[in-house]
Amino acid sequence: MRPGWKFKGILFALSVLAAALQPNGASAITAEVAKKCNVLLAKQFPPRQAGNPAAGSSKGSSQDQRDFFKKCVDNGGNMDSAPAAPAPAQNAK
Repeated sequence: MRPGWKFKGILFALSVLAAALQPNGASAITAEVAKKCNVLLAKQFPPRQAGNPAAGSSKGSSQDQRDFFKKCVDNGGNMDSAPAAPAPAQNAK
């Protein structure tokens, strides 16, 4: 056996093992979830000017919109249409 072949074999085995242990990438969202989240996003952040997405949103920043969309996708498109309001406090006597 030639000198260095053993080292190359071990190096090859380690590189194959490292490739096998690589974490899988994030799974892609479905078109159905993306469409549903886009509709919910448009309701939550209505545009300043109808039909002109370049006009911006009448409420919230672009970061707020990205956060909302990511949360929607993470929940599989299931978002509450309005945030839950706290229950009114009752005075106990």
